Amino acid sequence: MTGEKKLSVFTVAATYIGTVVGAGFASGQEVLQFFGYFGPKAFIGLFLSTVLFVFFGWQMLSLGLKLQADSHWPVVEYAAGKTLGKLIDYVIIFFLFGALTLMAAGSGAVFQEQFGLSPLLGSVVMIGITLLTVILGIGSVIKSISVIVPFLITLVMIVGITVIVQSGLAGAFAAQPMVAKAAVGNWLLAALLYVSYNLILAVAVLAPLGKEANSERTVKQGAVWGGLGLGLGATVIVTALLITLLQASRFEVPMIFLAGVISPVVRMLYSGVLFAEVYTTAVGSLYGFVARFFPTTSSKGRWLAAGAGAGAFVMSRFGFVNLISYLLPAVGFAGFILLAGLTYTFFRDQATGAIPAPAAKPYETNRENEQRDS
Repeated sequence: MTGEKKLSVFTVAATYIGTVVGAGFASGQEVLQFFGYFGPKAFIGLFLSTVLFVFFGWQMLSLGLKLQADSHWPVVEYAAGKTLGKLIDYVIIFFLFGALTLMAAGSGAVFQEQFGLSPLLGSVVMIGITLLTVILGIGSVIKSISVIVPFLITLVMIVGITVIVQSGLAGAFAAQPMVAKAAVGNWLLAALLYVSYNLILAVAVLAPLGKEANSERTVKQGAVWGGLGLGLGATVIVTALLITLLQASRFEVPMIFLAGVISPVVRMLYSGVLFAEVYTTAVGSLYGFVARFFPTTSSKGRWLAAGAGAGAFVMSRFGFVNLISYLLPAVGFAGFILLAGLTYTFFRDQATGAIPAPAAKPYETNRENEQRDS
């Protein structure tokens, strides 16, 4: 992938969606905990989150383009400054590893619940194919994510709309909220946390993606369509889950339960696409983690990727639902700092007319040395 080759709006939007959605989103477990358990209030939260996904996705992509970012660091430093930016940087690095762990756990849950296979096997397969993709570089990452996303969104819409048509919309608004089972106890805070933790992880891919897009028009339109796609997909999932809340909430992967209500064939198809979507988020997380320190195609980058994959496999044994309940809200609170910085710099630059200049890249010496070695 070269800086001269422009990505299409579709590729940017699809990569944005694929970076955010993963085991939690496509399984239904994530939107259930952050929206569904609040009943009809979920739809207000979903509207707010969609607007925020469009705005902040655009800011991250745009800064990645203007700063010519190879990793999330230039965007974080510009938005939060050097001192506070370092703190956010460490949080992002830590939670990129946490997201990789979550994806490994999610793939294990799919293998166990849907295929009757060992969850260990699911985690091993996921870590293996993720590692292979990342060491091939950013072009491989973008291609893998953007190709899979259309299939996921299409199947999400088919399953969700079919359940809604068969059962009727009335059930979604009549469903009793189950706030005690939600990730946090307030629907507004839950919506904000949902956007925050997703974006603090997505910036690791959105920043270099903006550089590859090479056009302000492309990143802006990509953010709009990506944000709308995320919001629409989540709304369909939440609506279908609210209709079947008492039954669906018993499963670690409630969307596969809904697919099974339609037919066993649809259930198997959804299981396969879900596994593929878990893979795209795992790829984005591992790429962002490694790229912060070394080029992923370098020898040190490969070794770091292998070590991170092994560590994520060990940590994934804590369980999928437990990781969503405790890890993601913690990431969201940390992400508020980054989003506040992005908001401030946006209005500051609009007022002053400032145009961010390409930033110096951290660990440049390491990168140059590794590129000579590879």
